[in-house]
Amino acid sequence: MTIPIRQRKIRSQTERIANEILMFFRNQKKSSQDVFISDPIDTDNDGNALTLIDVIADQSDIAEEIDTKIKLEKLKVILSGCLDDREKAIIEMRYGLGGCEELTQRDIAKRLNISRSYVSRIEKSALEKLRKQF
Repeated sequence: MTIPIRQRKIRSQTERIANEILMFFRNQKKSSQDVFISDPIDTDNDGNALTLIDVIADQSDIAEEIDTKIKLEKLKVILSGCLDDREKAIIEMRYGLGGCEELTQRDIAKRLNISRSYVSRIEKSALEKLRKQF
């Protein structure tokens, strides 16, 4: 028993359509588990949509943090290389570098047992040296 050509064409077209429909539903099933970062997941107290990106967003700028760390390392090398011990100590105390607390010129003068104006002159000289190196 042979099937006429016209019926075979209709049957093959019907099978292709059925196959396309099945593929569509399989795709839908796979993508139903997908979560997009911009999809609303909840609402905030004001009723605004809260998305996944709002929940996991980090406000810090990584590039800026890296740049700051690089500059700080460079400054440490320059501090050790071009300043003498007194200049280095005054700059570290004045600007809170190396874990020191930021101090006023007057406080530094008391700690080092020198005048405030002398601290100011040393600081000015040290900053000038750092500007040339940096």
